[in-house]
Amino acid sequence: MQIAIVGLAGSGKTTVFNTLTGGHAETGGYGGVTLNVGVVKVPDPRLDALAVIFKPKKIIQADVTYADLPAPPPSTEGHVGTEELPADHLARLRDSDALLHVVRAFEDPANPHPSGSVDPARDLEQLDLEFLLADLSMAERRIERLKTSARHGNPAEREAAEREDAVLRRIHTGLETGAPIRDLDLDPDDEKAIRGFRFLTQKPVLVLLNVGEGDLVRAPEMVATVAGGYDHQHALVEALSAKIEMELGELEPDEAAVFMEELGIAESGLGRVIDLSYRLLGLISFLTAGPDEVRAWPIPDGSTAVDAAGAIHTDLAKGFIRAETVAYEDLLSLGSMAEARKAGRLRSEGKTYKVHDGDVLEILFSK
Repeated sequence: MQIAIVGLAGSGKTTVFNTLTGGHAETGGYGGVTLNVGVVKVPDPRLDALAVIFKPKKIIQADVTYADLPAPPPSTEGHVGTEELPADHLARLRDSDALLHVVRAFEDPANPHPSGSVDPARDLEQLDLEFLLADLSMAERRIERLKTSARHGNPAEREAAEREDAVLRRIHTGLETGAPIRDLDLDPDDEKAIRGFRFLTQKPVLVLLNVGEGDLVRAPEMVATVAGGYDHQHALVEALSAKIEMELGELEPDEAAVFMEELGIAESGLGRVIDLSYRLLGLISFLTAGPDEVRAWPIPDGSTAVDAAGAIHTDLAKGFIRAETVAYEDLLSLGSMAEARKAGRLRSEGKTYKVHDGDVLEILFSK
């Protein structure tokens, strides 16, 4: 799972990156050109509990890759700002599974807002517009090429080109009216037709309001206000104080717990952002456990047992026989796979079984 952290200059997105990754990337650059990348292990207390039972050689958590990208320059007549990003930055942005859009919602006299005032709704709209213009430009170029290329090829290729053209024209119409692609309810065949373009406004987005310490109490109200004016599909709005969260990350656990209690923070921003990222992408985690390793595997919600097998290794999917399955809670209470089997909680499931979050699976397959 790869998530691109985006935001306007001065939004605090690199501080959010440092909070999530435990990194020390330079902050306060106001639009520098540095690309920061970090991998975060997803906290999952279920793995520690299973390790007590299985005593494995290692514990392997799921991970998330975060890429902190510089803000694109503003678009001007004849120039799309996002397309002027360095090639490797733009590739990271387009290859991401989701966007984490950091929006400034804090006052800081020492670092005034580049636009002169703090206005989260304005800043959110401004960067959304840049991404919309980038998608519009790409769609226009492809539609123009299809006017020629769609006439060539065999019947199947021409039919595919015609479908692609129809989808792109629908997208183009929506973008011209200000509608991101994620709002267009494309069906699976439509999405397949445009998959290679990696449109930015098609990606799910987590809008993260970066609030000041003095606004922590008001954060839920601020989230509700922004969310009320951001009526888009596959979008969530949340708030945290990146500065406070980064300071928490530098404390010992017991000191951090006291600090959090004083500030009224119930959970770390890291855990909350990761949970929301999972929710946004429609992911769940199934678990595997044994003497060698205890591991969490992220898969799309609705995945089947054979999909889960394929997430481990393609050979397991090809030779799939069945999945020995037990719910995490049952395994934890019963203490072992053997006891789960005796209690009738260990089930044999076939290829079409829909895997649930927290299922502990053992895949049986033929070689």
